[in-house]
Amino acid sequence: VQLQASGGGLVQPGGSLRLSCTASGSISSIRYMGWYRQAPGKQREMVASIISSGRTNYADSVKGRFAISKDNAKNTLSLQMNSLKPEDTGVYYCNALVDGFPSWGQGTLVTVSS
Repeated sequence: VQLQASGGGLVQPGGSLRLSCTASGSISSIRYMGWYRQAPGKQREMVASIISSGRTNYADSVKGRFAISKDNAKNTLSLQMNSLKPEDTGVYYCNALVDGFPSWGQGTLVTVSS
């Protein structure tokens, strides 16, 4: 399955953005999907993940501000980001484990700045 992320942009601190990741095929049987980000000069880190049961997991830095969701009917993974901070700046990637192998979408840039 191929993944395509969208929804990034420039937002002021305290603002909101919603990222979407559209898959080329069905995601209903994918057991793990997630959002990762890579800030300038830093390693890629997990931001939020969701498994097939619907259980979610978040990095401590985004708990209470971000929400991951999955729409199997639309083959879409989303990330609602609220109360954005400058440290949330980075390239955001969606990820899926397909038959045990990671599949990555191209990144979408999120810049939080006044």
